[in-house]
Amino acid sequence: MTRDAQLAFLIRDLSPAAAIPPDTDGKWRLFRALVNVRKPTPVSDEFLEVQDAMLQTMASEKNNTGLEDLQPVENALYLWQGDITTLRVDAIVNAANSGMLGCFVPNHVCIDNAIHTFAGVQLRLECADIMARQGHPEPTGQAKITSAYNLPSKYVLHTVGPIITNKVTARDCELLADCYRACLVLATQHSLQSVAFCCISTGEFHFPNDRAAEVAVSVVRDFVQAYPIKVIFNVFKDTDRRIYEKLLG
Repeated sequence: MTRDAQLAFLIRDLSPAAAIPPDTDGKWRLFRALVNVRKPTPVSDEFLEVQDAMLQTMASEKNNTGLEDLQPVENALYLWQGDITTLRVDAIVNAANSGMLGCFVPNHVCIDNAIHTFAGVQLRLECADIMARQGHPEPTGQAKITSAYNLPSKYVLHTVGPIITNKVTARDCELLADCYRACLVLATQHSLQSVAFCCISTGEFHFPNDRAAEVAVSVVRDFVQAYPIKVIFNVFKDTDRRIYEKLLG
């Protein structure tokens, strides 16, 4: 089945009345939008078979990066700029919201949207199951682990960072530190050897990038001295790369 045929099939399954765009990019944008807004309800085995085949082929077409491709900047610490959904490590960290079901804004550019899109609809279903059993929104500073499904990583660690509305407080910094620490503890409990952190709480949650990086580096440095785990600081923007370069090495 061609990419166009896969997308057309998936779109028809998600929205039978949708007008299917003639071009592949248009089909992909519509498919992604429909997946983004879709509630976590079961899908057919045929849907999963087509979706997984498509997403796994897309993943193989990207320039995926593994830990062996990187050089540490400090003991057990790495800095890498790029798309976190292309990292081939034990776990990547998702900056989630308290609902923990992913981003419902069609084609949004946030990391939560990207991770759920390229993992597949199974990720939202697993998160929904976790939240149903928990019975309440995810508190700030904690973490959950799920499979990564069609991503090149093995697992996704989901954490909710503090949202900044005015000045950054000492409590905000404590909660952000809790996010990093909770992810690292969860990783060691599951015997993971490598974790890639995004810049938690920056962007949509408005934590200042430099302060957030200082918190991240401080917590992770302390942790890797006591536990045998390798940590990648994943940045997407040049601004964040420069900030981490000053703090590391």
